[in-house]
Amino acid sequence: MPKSALDKDLKKVGSLEEATYDLSRSIAAPGLAILFLIAVFLFMSGLAPVGPLSLFVIAGGVVAGYMALNIGANDVANNMGPAVGSRALPLGAALVIAAICEAAGAILAGGDVVSTISKSIIVPPSDFDVRDFVMLMMASFLAAGMWLHLATFLNAPVSTTHSIVGGVLGAGIAAAGFGVVSWPTMSAIAASWVISPIMGGVVAAALLGFIKWQVLFKPDRVAAAKRWVPVMIGLMVGVFAMYLSLKGLSRIWNPSIGTVWLLGVAFFILGTLATRPWVRRRAAVLENRRKHVAGLFTLPLIFAAALLSFAHGANDVANAVGPLAAIVAAAETGQAASGDVTLPLWVLMIGAMGIALGLALFGPRLIRTVGTKITKMDAPRAYCVALAAAITVLLASAFGLPVSSTHIAIGGIFGVGFLREQLANLGLKADGQKRPKPRPNEPASLNKTPEDAIKKQLKRERRRLVRRRHVLGIAAAWVITVPAAGGLAAGIYGILKLVVSF
Repeated sequence: MPKSALDKDLKKVGSLEEATYDLSRSIAAPGLAILFLIAVFLFMSGLAPVGPLSLFVIAGGVVAGYMALNIGANDVANNMGPAVGSRALPLGAALVIAAICEAAGAILAGGDVVSTISKSIIVPPSDFDVRDFVMLMMASFLAAGMWLHLATFLNAPVSTTHSIVGGVLGAGIAAAGFGVVSWPTMSAIAASWVISPIMGGVVAAALLGFIKWQVLFKPDRVAAAKRWVPVMIGLMVGVFAMYLSLKGLSRIWNPSIGTVWLLGVAFFILGTLATRPWVRRRAAVLENRRKHVAGLFTLPLIFAAALLSFAHGANDVANAVGPLAAIVAAAETGQAASGDVTLPLWVLMIGAMGIALGLALFGPRLIRTVGTKITKMDAPRAYCVALAAAITVLLASAFGLPVSSTHIAIGGIFGVGFLREQLANLGLKADGQKRPKPRPNEPASLNKTPEDAIKKQLKRERRRLVRRRHVLGIAAAWVITVPAAGGLAAGIYGILKLVVSF
């Protein structure tokens, strides 16, 4: 059999195996998710306090588990997608690392105290009934989970926080009218729709531009890498030290801003000095080729993705189980929780297990979308996206700007993609040199002059390295997240109110 025919047959067999695997996964995943929710139901049945709100506590536990599953399915793709798309990690290894780091972040560093969402988005009246408060919380987070579920099915990475905000907004208006809404908070959240992706894109593009001009575009890439790659890794170490101390370790430690900056500088210096010998050893056996030098960013990228997952688990576990803690507190005290509530360890465990399971069961599809379908990734580009996500969150925190980690990460991917596109359209090759101007290789005719041939060839060479349909689709999903989740929450609250009245 000719080799080409054999290759075609092997590709067909591989495609058939992949299709069979995807089909079996699509059948098994919902069943395993349902088993998890049944386990949560049974677990909550034994913990619910005896009283008129015990059924709501049990139902709240199931909703929290459902929300955690959808956070794992949708949100975690932003951390691992670029690493998988750049082939720094195979999908299976990425799922294992992300699941471990997400669960560790949720259990070890998840906030032990969380401010109820209603405190900042809506201001319920002082005589607000505790039963109505519990139904408001349940409707809000069930709607957020349903919207995340739909977005994951449509391959759209959306903001978990904005989904919850929309749910609380819609249920709050349905429960007490427009007067309960904190409109300054909502204005700041709306502004973050624009701020987050732009900041993430600009920072990621700036980092990639620095790597290209200082390393990849240099005639001697290996020598440039020995000088600058340790600095870039040191920057990553310093930034993540600051990021984790501010965003990921609130349960363990709450340092001052001055301490955070000292940590950043100290870890930057330590990271730079510690990685210089490693880079020199690796560089000694590298060829002066772009692909070989770019491989120096693979290991730092894996660590960056793992650290992002740890911080994400520490931060976003409260999005999944915060309302459950508020419902439990309301059931125990008989009052609507309007301040801070405690997150018990068993509540954090539900969130951690749900996020890890949702990632394993439903995350691969969106990871592939984020990592491969927006723009082509390699180790330096994916590294810039991960580092830009941490830097942008720190900058936004310093200026008091509300931003979405999802929007930042996706904005970073678009940023590196559009930078590549602009460089390609300016005629720059991979080594930074200008391409020679095209010459027409066909004679002029009555309908085609040499100038027309040149223009046509230039037009053919004008490259689009970012898929426009994903830009428009993701932007549309972001815009409708709050109203969609709000409409769902209002409807669910109305149904719950009707059912309880009977």
